[in-house]
Amino acid sequence: MTITLSRRDFMKASAAIGGGLALEFWFPVAAKAAGGVSSTEVNAWVVIHPDDRVVIRIARSEMGQGSYTALAQLVAEELDCDWAKVSAEFASPNEHIRRKRIWGSMSTGGSMGIRGSQDYVRKAGASAREMLVAAAAAQWQVPANECSVDKGVITHVLSGRKLRYGQVAGAAAKLTPPSDVKLRDSKDWKIAGKSMHRLDIPDKVLGKPVFGVDVALPGMLHASIAQCPVFGGKVKSLDARIAEKMRGVKKVLREENFIAVIADSWWRADQALNKIVVEWDVGAHGNASNETIAAMFREGLADPKLPQARKLGDTDAALASAAKVVEAEYQSPYLNHATMEPQTCTAWFKPDGFLEVWTSTQNGEASLAVAAETAGLPQEKVEVHKMMLGGGFGRRGGSQDFVRQGVTIAKSMPGVPVKLMWSRQEDMQHGFYRPASMVRMKGGLDAQGKLVALHTRIACPSILAVLMPEAPLKDGIDFSAVRSFNDAPYEIPNQQVDYARRNGHVPVGFWRAPGQQNAFYRECFIDELASAAGKDPLDFRLAMLRAGDKNRLVLEAVAKAAAWGSPMPPGLHRGLASIDGFGSYTAMVVELSVSAKGVAKVHRVIVAIDSGYVVNPDTCRAQAESNVVYGLSAVFQQENNVRNGRIVESNFHNFRLMPLPDMPKVETVLVPTGGFWGGHGEPAILGIAPAVCNAIFAATGKRIRSLPLKHHDLRKA
Repeated sequence: MTITLSRRDFMKASAAIGGGLALEFWFPVAAKAAGGVSSTEVNAWVVIHPDDRVVIRIARSEMGQGSYTALAQLVAEELDCDWAKVSAEFASPNEHIRRKRIWGSMSTGGSMGIRGSQDYVRKAGASAREMLVAAAAAQWQVPANECSVDKGVITHVLSGRKLRYGQVAGAAAKLTPPSDVKLRDSKDWKIAGKSMHRLDIPDKVLGKPVFGVDVALPGMLHASIAQCPVFGGKVKSLDARIAEKMRGVKKVLREENFIAVIADSWWRADQALNKIVVEWDVGAHGNASNETIAAMFREGLADPKLPQARKLGDTDAALASAAKVVEAEYQSPYLNHATMEPQTCTAWFKPDGFLEVWTSTQNGEASLAVAAETAGLPQEKVEVHKMMLGGGFGRRGGSQDFVRQGVTIAKSMPGVPVKLMWSRQEDMQHGFYRPASMVRMKGGLDAQGKLVALHTRIACPSILAVLMPEAPLKDGIDFSAVRSFNDAPYEIPNQQVDYARRNGHVPVGFWRAPGQQNAFYRECFIDELASAAGKDPLDFRLAMLRAGDKNRLVLEAVAKAAAWGSPMPPGLHRGLASIDGFGSYTAMVVELSVSAKGVAKVHRVIVAIDSGYVVNPDTCRAQAESNVVYGLSAVFQQENNVRNGRIVESNFHNFRLMPLPDMPKVETVLVPTGGFWGGHGEPAILGIAPAVCNAIFAATGKRIRSLPLKHHDLRKA
């Protein structure tokens, strides 16, 4: 079946059918469904068409990480259908609320997409399979245990009779779901655990999927926004006389903390916005800078009464009696998420009192709640259409500012859909940034070079205090701020971790692998201690990990893959890091060179990861590569500086991404040991900064204690 359907035409057609969107990924499927061909919902997750096509509903968001396909694989594995006939669609947040949150969590972050929902989505597939088999058995009047299933075909083993899923779906949907189902052992998987084709890739290659910025509706208007350049500031006055007379401009909207122009195209809206003369009330933070923020952190580190995130033994006494004490201070900057797709939200207040929202979100349920609250409507009267995301990395999850703004703007134009899209400058300078931080560490070695004490003091903003201010921090500790120190796996008899929460005025949020700066600090300092002890970095770590510890297993795996300890070609040097997080265990080796002019180049990255189970090996390797390129950009180039209360960087000319020629070869060693479910979207970024910086020490003899590398003279000491 071939259907010629442009993205724009599909959007218009979908809007005309019931005034909304019902997107399945394979567009011919969606078009046929829209034409009235009946399909059957066997349960909330599984919809089956008469021709045996299976649509699997996905509650999590897809931002390139592959959850859309992996979750479908888990359902299809237990359903035992034909993968060639599988497509997927996003579950409706409105239906989710109406059906008492039937799809579980809709939040996509923290590498939780698979590991947080694998149990109940697999049970949904298994339950649907049993209902389909029971319906076939009832039609044949035979016991269900006499039937087998393969690729969506049910066979009565004794008689050889066969029925397809599409033939019995209607009868199956009328049955009571089984109260308990048995899940397959991973050794018997036929769809899960395999590098099956991703459901989103073919259409993405052809430009078919609809992202938030692609939404086009009949009569739609466009909005561009400007917020106070100093966080927390407000609009004091404005002169919009020129803008209001410009071609295509429909309205200039003034809110407490932003202004927006609504026009018949985004370009006209943005051009008019630039003609508005605004006076901002910047509040008390107009003089904030890198220097004042660093001073705030140092004041926090000097506080003698900080809450403790970890306390083992007597660190002070152990340090006082240590044969050698090593001290270091590390720091890292604020970082923007820099998603390719800027923040966007389309909202439509319909004449019947219903609100529809189209947005790229990491949490459809949160977007629905914010939209309803902003509109003053019950959630049942709001629908959020989850679009494909042009990058998320945490920016589109906890913070739903773009949804609140989009709904607010559309509220001023009832009856007309309005699409808000931020400019790149607005997106770069009004994010929820990875927290800047400063850490002081002190380690004590005994006469044999064993690490006997480690005292860490961390000063940084609390993400939870910004995104969840109504939930007080337990014991004053933000878990993401102390991660990798309060749960370090190394057997060190005396440990203390102190946390100084110092937020300042820059809003912070969950950036890919929240708290990953601590991996940089910890693993670089471990290397410093190994050097002070006169020991090999690998041997030093292994000595502090018990036999059978999964951190030890991945360390051994990456060391073997990298041939650690063998001679390197002239000019190449190795660096090592081991870190666990987000349910998985990782270890990394970086091979790099540093030229006589001090130019560092990463040639090869080897990452080993144990996530317990692997649903789609190809996707997991792709995520490791994605983590490497994202992490290397931050290590070498990226930072967000504060001057006069403002973020300095405004676009990719001064917030640079790593260019393609600098991308190293990435080798991923998957070593799943089973028994637990870990993530893949974030863990592989944890080791990149320390492994690079440890390799630079091996090459130059210089310790890197702050990022990005562009500020350092890397010529050999």
